[in-house]
Order: sequence, then structure tokens, then C-alpha cells
Amino acid sequence: MNMDNHHNDHPENDPNYLGLNVNKGIEQPDSVNEDSVKRFLTRRKRKLLQADEYVKGILDGNITLLSQAVTLIESSNPEHQQLAQDIIIKCLPFAGNSTRLGITGVPGAGKSTFIEALGKQITGNGGKLAVLAIDPSSERSKGSILGDKTRMESLSSDPNAYIRPSPSAGSLGGVARKTRETIVLCEAAGFDTIFIETVGVGQSETAVHSMVDFFLLIQIAGAGDELQGIKRGIIEMSDAIAINKADGTNVEKANMAASQFRNALHLYPPTESGWIPKVLTCSSLNGTGIIEIWDTVSDYVEQTRKNEFFSHRRREQAKYWMYESVNETLRNDFYSNPEIKERLNGMEKAVLNDEISSFVAARRLLDVYFKTFESNGKKPE
Repeated sequence: MNMDNHHNDHPENDPNYLGLNVNKGIEQPDSVNEDSVKRFLTRRKRKLLQADEYVKGILDGNITLLSQAVTLIESSNPEHQQLAQDIIIKCLPFAGNSTRLGITGVPGAGKSTFIEALGKQITGNGGKLAVLAIDPSSERSKGSILGDKTRMESLSSDPNAYIRPSPSAGSLGGVARKTRETIVLCEAAGFDTIFIETVGVGQSETAVHSMVDFFLLIQIAGAGDELQGIKRGIIEMSDAIAINKADGTNVEKANMAASQFRNALHLYPPTESGWIPKVLTCSSLNGTGIIEIWDTVSDYVEQTRKNEFFSHRRREQAKYWMYESVNETLRNDFYSNPEIKERLNGMEKAVLNDEISSFVAARRLLDVYFKTFESNGKKPE
């Protein structure tokens, strides 16, 4: 079959395909715009500033530089880590002047709406608020806290509020340490109230409790026993419990739930701070009861500053995080050791097959780990 050039471009134009005619069309530009790629790569390789430049920006309240510094804290790049530590050390003298509030509650308790309602109350009175998140579940659910940020639309656009989602990868210990370091930068940037939010599941409450002044549990009134499914530990560490969604036909249920929680709190031993935990009801939707909760936080801070528990607890928390940092650094160093990586699977199989006890396996791995230091420390012959 003989085709001209036009037919070669579009075989459908061959006389055999009667009634079909396909235009040649116009030449298409490249699907990738080279200039855009170059600009993107240039942005990606943005030159790091000096620590002093970041610190000056943070102290001036520059949110862009604050966010960049927080990104350095969250980075696993050793160069970024070193720079982040320099920034933190230089910001420390300007930190510590905030009220740190931990907020937890099971999914569906209305934490986002509550944070927005209380947050707007704080910024409306001239306060500056930073909302940070500890979300170890986000590694599995891929960003549940980012969803929260989009739900807090009003607070997100508030110039006196800063919302930072949780770093979505890493162990709870790692995420918690990075959050604690972020608190330092936010305080240096002039934020006088810090919310640390977490999901009321798993061990994240303990991590949050170890870095806040006041711990608030958000609950909702539902059918049946309100105390079911709530870990004793969470109630024990709570300085206040807020029964949310106390509106419409739910008011009576909320009051009943509050009464149950008050009765339960009487069973717990007195707190070290001398504070008697409060149970309040509120409606984030209507804004009722929100001021009372903030007044409760303020009363707690005033009382614990007077009896010096406030500063005592902060010192204890600083000590705790020193040990946590040592533990995390040693653990990371151990598992990233090439000799350990090589032997770990074999040891694990031996333990699973009952060929060796878990204690002996651990001892042998640790011996290998410490020997790498000895061999590195030897001078060459």
C-alpha cells in the first residue's frame, strides 16, 4: 500500500478508512519546562543561613525563618542537625516564658474545634499561640494532624497563631524530642502560649505530659459508662477534664458525665502540685465554657507558681529530657552500627528458634558494639 507523508503521520487518512480525516495538528512544547525545573532545583538547594541569622529572624518574630529552623530540627541530615542545635542553644536564653498546655482526647472528641475556639479566645485577647502536634500514628495514617490543620481554618489564618503539624516519621521518642526543641524556638519567637496536641491513644500522652505545665483531657458524653476505654494513667495525669459538645440535647448527658468523672477523681491520691483537678463542660461549637477552661489553666499556673511547683516541674522535665536524649542517641547509634546491622537478623532468628536466650543474644550484640569502639580507638601498628 502506497501512502504519502501525510498518511504516514496519520494512517487513518489512508483511503481504506473512508469517512475518516485526522488533521496533522500543531507541534507540542516539551511536557517539562526546563526553566521551571531549574528554578525549582535552585529553591531546593537554598543555601543554609548562619545560626545567628536564623536566631535573629526568630527573635524578630519572622515566621518563615522560624519554620525553616523547625524543619532543620526535624531533618535527619547531620549538617542540619548540627545547625539546629546551634540555633536552639542560642535561643534558650529567650525561651521558657510561656504557658505550655497539653491537650489530648480520643478521635472524635472535637479537639480541633476546641483548640480553635480556645485559640481564638487567646489571640483575641492579644496573646500569641503556637499549636504543635505529637502524632506517632501519622506514620501509619499518613498525616492525620495535617487534616486537623485544614480544619482549623480560622486559626491557621490568624497572624497571632502558628500551627505546626507533627513530623510524620520516626519513633515517638524522636518526634517528642523534636517537639520539645520546637517549643524552645516558638517561645523565643514570642509565643506566650503553646498547645501540644496528641491523639488519646498509645503512649504519646506520657511524652506530652513530660513537656507541658498543664494537661487537659477532652472527653465527650456518650452512651454507657464514661470511664470505659479511658486509661487510668491519662485521668491520673490530667489537671482538668473538659466534657466537650455540651450543647443542644447533649447538655444533660455532658453534666452526668462530668459528675461521673468528679466521683472518679476522688479515688485518686492527692497531686504533687497541691492542685485539685477540675471537671468542666463546654461547647466548642457555641463557645460556651471555653473562657472557664482558660481561667482554670490560669488559676493552676498562678497556684503552682506561688508554691514553686511550676519551676520545680520544669527543672524535672529538663532532667528527664537529658536522659531521654542520651537514650535515643545511644539507641540510634547502636542500630545504625554496620556490625550490628550485619548480625541482627541472625541473632533474631536464633532467639525465635530457641537456639539462644534473648538475654545472651542482647549481650553478644552489645559486646560486638563495644568492640567496634575498642578497634576504632587502637592506634595503627
